[in-house]
Amino acid sequence: MNVPLLDLKAQLDSLESDLLAAVTRVVKSTRYIQGPEVEALEAEIAAYCGTTRAVGVTSGTDALLACLMALGIGPGDRVLTTPFSFFATMGVILRVGAVPVFADIEPKSFNIDIASVEELLADDQQRTIKAIIPVHLYGQCADMAGIMRLAAQYGVPVIEDAAQAIGAEYPMPVEGGVQYMRAGSMGLAGCFSFFPSKNLGGIGDGGMVVSQDSDFADMVALLRNHGAQPKYYHRMVGGNFRLDPIQAAALRVKLPHLDQWHRLRRRNASRYNEFFAASGLVEAGKVATPQQVYEEGVGNGASSPLTHIYNQYVLRADKRDQLVAWLGENSIGCEIYYPVPLHRQECLGELGRGVSCPEAEAAAERTLALPIYPELTEEMQRYVVEKIVQFYR
Repeated sequence: MNVPLLDLKAQLDSLESDLLAAVTRVVKSTRYIQGPEVEALEAEIAAYCGTTRAVGVTSGTDALLACLMALGIGPGDRVLTTPFSFFATMGVILRVGAVPVFADIEPKSFNIDIASVEELLADDQQRTIKAIIPVHLYGQCADMAGIMRLAAQYGVPVIEDAAQAIGAEYPMPVEGGVQYMRAGSMGLAGCFSFFPSKNLGGIGDGGMVVSQDSDFADMVALLRNHGAQPKYYHRMVGGNFRLDPIQAAALRVKLPHLDQWHRLRRRNASRYNEFFAASGLVEAGKVATPQQVYEEGVGNGASSPLTHIYNQYVLRADKRDQLVAWLGENSIGCEIYYPVPLHRQECLGELGRGVSCPEAEAAAERTLALPIYPELTEEMQRYVVEKIVQFYR
């Protein structure tokens, strides 16, 4: 049996005619830059996330970059973030000439550890930390209540890297209970990626910035178009960060299906959890399954909140690298997210020397993502777990 890490063809089969019609609509319109498809997607994403504004951009990376540019962050500034994320989280900090400051992760969710954040902010006597970028890793939000509390205390804006978490809900404490808020809606801005492997993936690259702050959204919109307003009159130096209308049209086809895809991923995660528990591998300490860290009550939809949308289903596994090779031999796709923590990346040079993030380093040595896409069948999942059981015998 062949079980790929991701099967985009399975999704395409049910959407192909609608996607082709959407692309054809753009082609026939001759509106190939910005235009009504982008504007419509922006309105739909803002409504979905519960924000007042959304600004389409070229990628999740450029979403983060535009936000740092809008904040005026540059040389001499520092940005606090996690060392356990895709490179873009750190790369955009370096690109504006700032320095990343790394808070370690907590082991249950792999998200940034609030105690480490608090310690670093308290030690920043010169107030050189100008922003916090928490990452909602694998489809589950970081501790945003704690982060927002510290951000308010120290007067530091929060840019949510929600590239893997569009639609994930977080139980924000409010008087008398909790309010479930969607990823990207809690900080000054939230940044999404529409890379094809994401829960909401395009047919190419794309990204989005969402915000409750209209002035900030206006600044991002200005920066995505070379800082020009009106055309040829440049208020500042921006970039070419415009979202392609073909991508916007394709994403508009997919967006109405997103919550159902989330629920299918959650179903698949529950199956894995059940199969691994029955296998004895968890009890024996050979693997540890992902933990959903937030309790679920009544959320924004008709059913329970989507506190984890499983962009990835990530195990901790003994003999991880040997297991990867074994799975490959048995035609099972898997991926290591991420084998090298950001503070140990070669390009960081001297900035990474002496940085210690033991939880991130441990996660990099043991984590492994298994197939979790919505169309994954029970038979395929049983095969995956059976082969993992065989490996540990």
